[in-house]
Amino acid sequence: MTELQRYLAEEVAEDHADGIVTRREAVRRLGLLGVSGSAAVAMLGAAAGEAAAKHAGVAGGHGRRHGRVAEWAPTTTEAITFAGPRGTLMAAWAPAAGKAHGSVLVIHENRGLNDHIRNVAGRFAASGYSALALDLLSEEGGTASFPGEAEVGAALSAAPPARFDEDMKAAVTELRRRAPRKRTNAIGFCFGGGMVWRLLAAGEKRLDAAAPFYGPFPTGGDLSGARAGVIGVYAGLDARVNATRDAARAALEAAGLDHQIATFTQAEHAFFNETGARFNAPAAQEAWHRVLALFGHPHGNGHWH
Repeated sequence: MTELQRYLAEEVAEDHADGIVTRREAVRRLGLLGVSGSAAVAMLGAAAGEAAAKHAGVAGGHGRRHGRVAEWAPTTTEAITFAGPRGTLMAAWAPAAGKAHGSVLVIHENRGLNDHIRNVAGRFAASGYSALALDLLSEEGGTASFPGEAEVGAALSAAPPARFDEDMKAAVTELRRRAPRKRTNAIGFCFGGGMVWRLLAAGEKRLDAAAPFYGPFPTGGDLSGARAGVIGVYAGLDARVNATRDAARAALEAAGLDHQIATFTQAEHAFFNETGARFNAPAAQEAWHRVLALFGHPHGNGHWH
């Protein structure tokens, strides 16, 4: 099992431990990822123990949404295609509304390019950033060609990670073609956060700033080929991903990149996704402002320095 495949399998186990999917569904999803029955049982048991420890004494318990954000107000996106290294790539595109401050490449979670990620692109457009949300399953016909999230996760697990690196670089090229002479930024969530770390480690020099959200840092990742300012966003209750946080910090320092590690102590994994059970509105709002500040928004009101 590769590092990426293990991460995707652990996502399933964590979803079960937090009551998001049933045990039967978790076993089914793990099976699609190539995890044997005995290994699945062990993984689910370990995740359950970690969840119990994580939430012991935490006010409000787990599996509960915390508030809401009323100001998201996304613009609409349109489906586009463009040339990739092995064929046509698919994405959702939203041009900046009003004065353009820059552009953003948006990388989806392990659920693929869904409505939530399209809305994230639309929020950036409403804030003055042309946004392109790439579908990393373009080669398989796109996220919409799969019957459900489990199959999407399995397809992402089966694809070679190097392909994602190449597709993301092609998306940066397309983004810069559509929004020339503007700052070019990237953001990704969960699996997508890990992809943004990979993009930086692949030496993508065209990014001015990057914001990987609770994504795993690749083992041995070297960021010396990047030049972006980076904010690594983490959730305090997300011990699984936070295990790679020190490696990310060390790589950023070794590369001499301007950076910030932001940990929201009472938030859980995937706290930015308002469609999920772990949504935390105060943390999401603060993270949003910090990202806008990093990306250069004049009213970001973040704590970037």
